[in-house]
Amino acid sequence: MSIGIWQIAIVVILVVLLFGRGKISGLMGDVAKGIKSFKKGMASDVTDDTEPKNISDENKDSEKKD
Repeated sequence: MSIGIWQIAIVVILVVLLFGRGKISGLMGDVAKGIKSFKKGMASDVTDDTEPKNISDENKDSEKKD
């Protein structure tokens, strides 16, 4: 038993009647903003440090100062 086009149409009509077009479009707008913000955050997370940091050298320098 597969889902037919009529069952999908009935579900869509019920959802629109229950929530209204305004709430659904507002929800989709919020989802789109979230996706854009997530992509922007992932793009800015990449760092351009090509040389790795050596932590042991920093610890030696701080020991000499003390």
